[in-house]
Amino acid sequence: MNLRFFSQAAGLALVLVASNAAAASPDQNWPQWRGPSGTGVSPAANPPTTWTETNNVKWKTKIPGYGTSTPIIWGDQVFIQTAISSAKPEPKALLPADQKQLSGERRPRPGGGGGGRSQTPTDPHQFTLLSIDRNSGKIVWQKALRTEVPHEGHHPDHGFASASPVTDGEHVFSYFGSRGLYGLDLNGNVLWQKDLGKMQTRNSFGEGSSPALAGNVLVVNWDHEGADFVAAFDKISGKELWRQPRDEPSGWSTPLIVKHDNRLQVVINNTTKIRSYDLATGKMIWECGGMTANAIPSPVAGHGNVYVMSGFRGSTALAIKLGKTGDLAGTDAIAWKHEKSTPYVPSPLLYDDLLYFFAGNNATLSCLDAKTGKPHYEAERLSGLFGMYASPLGAAGRVYILGRDGGAVVLKKSEKLELIATNKLTDKFDASPVAVGNDLFLRGHEYLYCISESRKQASLK
Repeated sequence: MNLRFFSQAAGLALVLVASNAAAASPDQNWPQWRGPSGTGVSPAANPPTTWTETNNVKWKTKIPGYGTSTPIIWGDQVFIQTAISSAKPEPKALLPADQKQLSGERRPRPGGGGGGRSQTPTDPHQFTLLSIDRNSGKIVWQKALRTEVPHEGHHPDHGFASASPVTDGEHVFSYFGSRGLYGLDLNGNVLWQKDLGKMQTRNSFGEGSSPALAGNVLVVNWDHEGADFVAAFDKISGKELWRQPRDEPSGWSTPLIVKHDNRLQVVINNTTKIRSYDLATGKMIWECGGMTANAIPSPVAGHGNVYVMSGFRGSTALAIKLGKTGDLAGTDAIAWKHEKSTPYVPSPLLYDDLLYFFAGNNATLSCLDAKTGKPHYEAERLSGLFGMYASPLGAAGRVYILGRDGGAVVLKKSEKLELIATNKLTDKFDASPVAVGNDLFLRGHEYLYCISESRKQASLK
């Protein structure tokens, strides 16, 4: 590891890092999965609270192919990943109103909409990164990074493009797992690429972990049914800086890079252990057991803690004090523990002192005091929403929650459950909502919506 290089990278890192802020503040953008601080909050945004298909839709753009990747945004560019089949549209496991699961939604099938193995595809797919103009919704460029027949299928509720890209405002990094890691400039020119191999995921459920970025260091996690690892790369050249072996089943959680006591560490959630690695060297700092099977939600950090959850075949939320080393299970490093109504797929939202999360993949919301773990309310049913894959968004003192069937609610950020608005669109949604400026971006199964209060509505595409 080049220590001089790392010291330069560390000097550019934020407390909860996402990108290099040389040209503009990440707080004014959405540079990575879960936003500028990794908590699900957009601190400078003020999006609308109400919308329909005919009201407050600034633009609506049909996305080629299929994916459940949450978009990222820098300046006037919206980046989104998709997989375009040469044969036919990707199968979509929707949640239409006539499905019985909607009436009995509190006990969904594993994965939220169906389990079991999927068929291995036989047709080529283009694994594609799109740049969309934030103001007009027009596709500025479309870069097919690789075209191949996928070696295995995916869970019916998502596709071959579930990870989000990440940007530093000068480059964009696209990650398709078994289809490679790519560094591009903002005009869509490929600067470098890495082939990391082929994942073999449990039950061919597919891939979904996004990359994380701190200064000049890009991190990816590779947990599957084979040899696992976490690896760091130089964002400029793509050179591998270090690789640390892991021993985990298939994983879908995105790493969180957090700074504590002037030390950057990479925290990764999975079933066997939560582990933290030194970003400079890859050496493990601490580990802690306690998660359930299929630990998917991404960690969030604040108040000197990292908060880690899982909710399949059990319920666990841990607040782990940063600054400790070694095996932390059963020690005073556990600030608090909560064992009720934790999420399966969606990640939590940490908004100031409030920690929000769903129960399983259901529209039942809990809100805890992040410092103490004391519940303000637990597993409160959100009327009109059915099925949850999208993670909640915090902006302008409000919480935005998006259901799989196109319904959405906006709540007041409060210790009480206070409804502001209920909304509905015709598309189906599994990607998480994103807010930048006065705009709210919703990536559906077919369309990307830009929701913004406007006297004159742009024509729908």
